Amino acid sequence: MTIVEPRTKRGDASDGALGGRFSRLDGRLKITGGAAYALEHPVEDLAYAVLVQSTIAAGRVAAVDTAKAEAAPGTLLVLTPETDLGLKIASDWYGNRPEDQPYHPLPRQVSFNGQTVAAVVAETLEQAIEAARLVQIAYEQSPAVTGLDDPGAGEGNLVDQFTAAWGDAETALADSAVRIEAEYRTPREYHVPIEPHGLVARWDGDHLTVWEPSQWTHGMARNYAELFGLPDENVRLVSPFIGGGFGSKATVYAYGAVAAAAARKLGRPVKLAVTRPQTFTSYGGRAATRQRLALGANSDGVLHSIVHRGASETSTYGVFAEQTGAATPIMYAVPNFSSEQRLVPVNTVTPGALRAPGKNPSAFGLESAMDELAYAVGVDPVEIRLRNQAEHDRQSGKPWSTRRMREALAAGSEAFGWSRRSFEPRSMRDGRQLVGWGVGCGTFPVLRAASEALIRILADGTVEVVSGAIDMGQGTYTILAQTAAEVLGVPVDQVEVRLGDSSLPGATVAGGSMLAGAITGAVYKAATAAREELIELALSETGSPFRDTGANTLVLADGRVSVPRDGGPSLTIAELMAALGRDRVETRRNTLPEADQGPEGHKRAWTTMTSIQGPTAGEYSVHSWCAHFVEVKVDEDFGTIRVSRFVSAFDCGRIYNPKLAESQWRGGIIMGIGQALLEEGLVDGRNGRIINNNLADYLVATNADVPDIQVISVGIPDLDASVLGGKGVGEIGIVGVAPAIANAVFHATGNRVRDLPITLEKLL
Repeated sequence: MTIVEPRTKRGDASDGALGGRFSRLDGRLKITGGAAYALEHPVEDLAYAVLVQSTIAAGRVAAVDTAKAEAAPGTLLVLTPETDLGLKIASDWYGNRPEDQPYHPLPRQVSFNGQTVAAVVAETLEQAIEAARLVQIAYEQSPAVTGLDDPGAGEGNLVDQFTAAWGDAETALADSAVRIEAEYRTPREYHVPIEPHGLVARWDGDHLTVWEPSQWTHGMARNYAELFGLPDENVRLVSPFIGGGFGSKATVYAYGAVAAAAARKLGRPVKLAVTRPQTFTSYGGRAATRQRLALGANSDGVLHSIVHRGASETSTYGVFAEQTGAATPIMYAVPNFSSEQRLVPVNTVTPGALRAPGKNPSAFGLESAMDELAYAVGVDPVEIRLRNQAEHDRQSGKPWSTRRMREALAAGSEAFGWSRRSFEPRSMRDGRQLVGWGVGCGTFPVLRAASEALIRILADGTVEVVSGAIDMGQGTYTILAQTAAEVLGVPVDQVEVRLGDSSLPGATVAGGSMLAGAITGAVYKAATAAREELIELALSETGSPFRDTGANTLVLADGRVSVPRDGGPSLTIAELMAALGRDRVETRRNTLPEADQGPEGHKRAWTTMTSIQGPTAGEYSVHSWCAHFVEVKVDEDFGTIRVSRFVSAFDCGRIYNPKLAESQWRGGIIMGIGQALLEEGLVDGRNGRIINNNLADYLVATNADVPDIQVISVGIPDLDASVLGGKGVGEIGIVGVAPAIANAVFHATGNRVRDLPITLEKLL
């Protein structure tokens, strides 16, 4: 969708395009109701689908009685495990796909409570809800394992790829003068985006159009094509705006397959809106984790050894690892290290990626343990981190591209006033409130991917940027307009951006904090080519005022084209286009290496993750870094905890738009506050049901929970991270927040809470 709404002022005239504090281009549309979300797309002759979910945690569907549902007013279709939907299993994120294997989104085998086992389609939503209530299902139950603490859960299976070791960690630990050993735990956590999941599916012959909130239009379109045995070009996925995703909207789930299959069976469009309670089991949130950490150090707090043993839950039918040792090997210099990760199958939906997967729980364990070490040796918690800074990546053996952790700790300490902190717990107070100051650090890897963009310079002098990339609130529309404006020398408000459609040029997934680096590089490359083509035409075409100037290049600035000397011709881009007799100059470029150019290389790059490069794929180890400083106040009488102040410093390389980056950092911090103090998926051990599957009972941070948050950038451009020097911004903000708060609570109360969330009963 092209953003064509009249612009508000987005920066002073002194702002550069890239690096300027421009407000989001889509902001006006969103606050006035003009942004069209997927489920709001108007489609004629629409039918409505409603899911029916299992009420047992393990077993099988023995029988489904659909008679009453089928007889209900308005019912069009009832789908059960007996219904042949004619689907095939689609590829995973890396393009792996079992050959010719059927897919049953409504399975007879039940693997978790809340699994979709039937669906009803009716003329209206109300009729579909009522008919779904009338579906009667008989089950044969089996014993279930409902969580990590279930007696039947066991130790779990070792994941070899996450094992890391160097030196002799066990011996060094035993020989250390100071040893810290403790277990740290995080519960199940859920994405709960304000916009729930769902889709509208419409068939036109053998062509399928899906309107669905998506973090990856090309990858999801490919999945739908594979499900139905269609050529990729026969599926179009449209997602111009997304109301939050946090990792949960990047793949096709069972409900999507059901809705599209129902639309094909009925020969009319179908809308399926997943209810809020159903979102807790229609896709996976962050897995519950536990990790045991042992730190060995000398009497000055210098690390000699880290021994880490972690585990996370996964489902009984799929594998997803919440890697509890993701940050542990790279945060600090340690000559002896050992880390292992286990997966424990339980009866749950397969977990998924939630903002900063792996790095988040990993940092909770490590940063809590580092605070415990600081108190064991009597060293300030900031100083203990400075004494153990890693000057290179010991795990890969490579130098850092940029690592400004020392600068982050220094800037954060200064802004927070850390020097005024007293060391002893329970030594700071404000009346009847105990005051605690805590620190926690974090990291997130830079993942590098290719993308593609199309640039059009139009006859009226405006510029179009076109890509299948998405904007789920992180500011893609805005930074792409800024990138094109920077290269082409036009005001940002003369750039229109179209995004969120798989029929547009290819883009990588909006996940892993990689999209901004990937797509700005593609836009920069395409815009540079467009600028060069326009200059070439201006210097060579008959009728151009620049042809006989003798100039060998031209300058594009402020929407004008000029010779690079005083007194020469100067035209607006519109005037030049008229003189050239052109209605447009159009270029399309991608950032793939030469070896991957061509249809198959493009397909791999835009629809799988096989071409994504990890943080150590090149000469350097490339990561974003942060340091959080937090003040909490704990009511001495009631035990209530309030976060009262937050200061964080970030090394994320070049910042393309400080206003948007700061918003992303603050958003991550706010999610971290919720994680530390509120969020916890509660499971009924008798039947595996999620007890608090709604926004009244699953608590997230609201405005009342959020203090003043100051964020600081200490980064410098890092051209090993991306074409324009930026590093990931979107996920780093949450990493290290929870341990910073836990450490502050310890400083306030003297009580160390090692399992999240930190609640009143855990302090008593």
